[in-house]
Amino acid sequence: MILIKVDIIGGSFAGLSTAISIKKNNPSIKVVIHEKHKKIGYNPEGRRCGEAHSVEQDWKKWAPVGKSIFNEIKTGEIIIRDKKYTAHRKPGVGYMLNRQEFICQIARDAEKLGVNIQTHDRIKSYTDLDGNYIVDASGCPSSVKKEINIDKGLKAHSYQQSLEYSNKFVADKLTVIFTGDPGYFWIFPRNPKKKEINLGCGILGKPEINIKKRLEDFKIKQDITGTVNYRIGGLIPLGLQRPFKYKNILFVGDSCVGTFPFTGQGIYRSLLNGEYAGKCIAKEKTDSYSKVIIREFIKWDLIGKTFLYPSIILTRINPSLVLSHLNNYVKRFNLNH
Repeated sequence: MILIKVDIIGGSFAGLSTAISIKKNNPSIKVVIHEKHKKIGYNPEGRRCGEAHSVEQDWKKWAPVGKSIFNEIKTGEIIIRDKKYTAHRKPGVGYMLNRQEFICQIARDAEKLGVNIQTHDRIKSYTDLDGNYIVDASGCPSSVKKEINIDKGLKAHSYQQSLEYSNKFVADKLTVIFTGDPGYFWIFPRNPKKKEINLGCGILGKPEINIKKRLEDFKIKQDITGTVNYRIGGLIPLGLQRPFKYKNILFVGDSCVGTFPFTGQGIYRSLLNGEYAGKCIAKEKTDSYSKVIIREFIKWDLIGKTFLYPSIILTRINPSLVLSHLNNYVKRFNLNH
């Protein structure tokens, strides 16, 4: 019997989900996760997003439990200059995560299935790996795509701070704000014990202004107070990031499906993407992987990008026109105004 080995680069949601899916569908496959940091979850990149998560429909299998939950989210709010749209969530659907602990929760599930998680194991080149299949779950930008120069897909730039004891902390509400200038802002609740918020700014394309200064100016205009205890910036992959496969390498998570192009949600997409990748590998049907990704993700990708691409054009013509476009788009979601 020939042993099949899979090397997974990256130990966050997409990598762990892929590993779990492989083991559930074919326990005989050897799965090794290569995590560059010394710890899973509790590392400098363990909080690299707004940390909101939904578990509707089939996503319930990835529900956070215990310490993985900071707050249950009941309300989502979108503010477009002088107009406010509100969506109410059912109980047990929306969460503000302790993202680091949630990664650890899923990692424990993977280890129970026999996945070998190797920490402090930075992969310098994918050519150093000897697996029959390689899964790139390294995030955005993808380390493998960067190495072989095949990175494509729409991206935004972001900058985020976490503020303790903030006057804008509301435990059960997420807020996204469009001011009429390029980009958007978000205010998400985090640790309730410290009245902590995640405050961030996203800008489509390459920002022509200082994104950090833009966030500081926003804090002043919105009278947001609190003590900054965390800062991070980076790229947001907006929607599908082609190619999805290269030779024996499957891309997952931010290097494949990215975030939903309108709301920026990415955690459930990474988990779902990993499940599909794992099934394709376990059944040795990786040639169908790209078709599976298109079939499962293209609908919402197109919906999101019908907002993004016109927004980019309107921003160049007249930024104020973006707000009218955004108002019309939000109404399609049947939110209450």
